[in-house]
Amino acid sequence: MGTRWLGVGLAAALAVVTISLAITDRLALYINPDSTWFAVSMAVLVLVGAVASFALPLGAEADHGHDHGSAEAPGASSRFARTTTGGGDVSSRSARSTTGGPVVERARNERDETPAPTHDHDARHPAAVAATVLGGVAASGVVVLTLVLPPASLSAELAMSRDVGATPLFGGADTVQLASTGDTASFGVGDWATVFATATNPEAFDGDTIELTGFVTPADAAAADSAFDLTRLVITHCVIDAQPASLPIVGAVASPGTGQWVTITGTVRSSSDGRLVVDAAAVEEIAEPEDPYEY
Repeated sequence: MGTRWLGVGLAAALAVVTISLAITDRLALYINPDSTWFAVSMAVLVLVGAVASFALPLGAEADHGHDHGSAEAPGASSRFARTTTGGGDVSSRSARSTTGGPVVERARNERDETPAPTHDHDARHPAAVAATVLGGVAASGVVVLTLVLPPASLSAELAMSRDVGATPLFGGADTVQLASTGDTASFGVGDWATVFATATNPEAFDGDTIELTGFVTPADAAAADSAFDLTRLVITHCVIDAQPASLPIVGAVASPGTGQWVTITGTVRSSSDGRLVVDAAAVEEIAEPEDPYEY
């Protein structure tokens, strides 16, 4: 029963959670929406396999299809066949065997007392048993928590912990080129973070108006003029690879608390040292959006 739970039970529970999140439009809290069709398809296949597995009787997985009982010694049947054919030879061999008396009897007894070869499937190393139990408890705990706890987005603290001091690039030269044309209506924090980090002519973006949504994180200590950073987590495949993208915000009258979601309306400015910053005209505090990530 334990084996079936670790295999079929946990897989089926995770499949149900995946399908439920997709139906309620909350699967995007964990994976890129472009991958939703794949995740749901795999979950359906897992459920079909789980249902089909119950056609296998409980315990049947331990049956190898071979007999562990006593086995006749190799060649015994052939020797018996030879002794039952050949008429006169049998009589003569039988007559000669009686001359051997004790030797023949002792050999026959030793053959009969030899135990049949067996192998024990239940003899497992204690370390293997302990690892199986601990792994099963851990996996079961993760699944139960997934079922019980409501879906939640990654926190601002996690975003700050993943900040390595260098801006991750979420676009290539084409993103910067598109920004230079002024076609930035669809740009998010991640797109602008790429532009800010790689633009070789910052003056080309001076005066661009933007309206962006993100959460507040502390400003870089080296940027004395920044009030705070506007941050967003950008996902490539799932929340495991989420990376923070941040833009320096200047001109704000007051800095909202760390983790507070805001919508910034302002203008891109090129500072005297060649950095790009966002000069905020308005900072509106908002609730966390239903889809808190960029992709």
